[in-house]
Amino acid sequence: MSAQHFRYDGKRVLVIGGATGMGAAAAQTATDLGADVIVFDVAAIDYPAKQTETVDLRSPQDVDAALERVDGPIDAVFSCAGVADGTPGLMLINFISQRHIIDRLAAAGKFARRAAVAMISSGAGMGWQNNLPQTLDFLACEDWASAATWVEANPGTDSYLFSKQVVNAYVAQASFALGRQGVRVNAVLPGPTDTPLAQANADVWLAFGAPFRAELGLDALTPGQVGDTLAFLCSDAASGINGVTLTIDHGQMGAAVTGAYEDVMITGLLGLN
Repeated sequence: MSAQHFRYDGKRVLVIGGATGMGAAAAQTATDLGADVIVFDVAAIDYPAKQTETVDLRSPQDVDAALERVDGPIDAVFSCAGVADGTPGLMLINFISQRHIIDRLAAAGKFARRAAVAMISSGAGMGWQNNLPQTLDFLACEDWASAATWVEANPGTDSYLFSKQVVNAYVAQASFALGRQGVRVNAVLPGPTDTPLAQANADVWLAFGAPFRAELGLDALTPGQVGDTLAFLCSDAASGINGVTLTIDHGQMGAAVTGAYEDVMITGLLGLN
């Protein structure tokens, strides 16, 4: 394998939710690897990018207008927008709008040959297979309006946990349909990561797994560790990887599943208790 397979020279990358955190880290990694980067976010972008668009992901009009200003071909999409419970329109931001962007790019023929998508899941999405009937019922609502109506009709689904279960199910399901168009789709499932969003919810988000990390002498993940993995998954070096949600958590999930380290939170999420 050539080192060139990891690079993005001559490629165009769209980052959804790239103002801060993992999205910003992925955008900057791609830039360093030679990409022209386009960033969608409602917040200001404070690093150099080829193109920036102020986009409220709760507004289909906003999203579609921004997409009209994006020229193809797009070689990679880093789908990174995410908000915590209590944010109005959580499912619109965390999933519905981002799937809409992927669908619009595909329908318009704006994906380059051998393009790739990488999304961000979360430890909250572990055990998504145990809720597969509900996630697939939601995913059957293929357009923005019907998906939003489904969420309104199903209490408890406008939530961070459900949004991440949906990301995992979507990646597994959409890998075939997008693959037929020459587009790979994967996701990362990070453990606690020191982002502004995590800091705002530090008592829960960064506390999760803290004893495990202490045993190994490790800190929470950095945005760069996750961003670099997103960049890898959308590079030619990962050309055989499709439909996978890749866990990045210092080995916490594997240790819990095998009993090497007792973690009832993880085994509970996985339905193993």
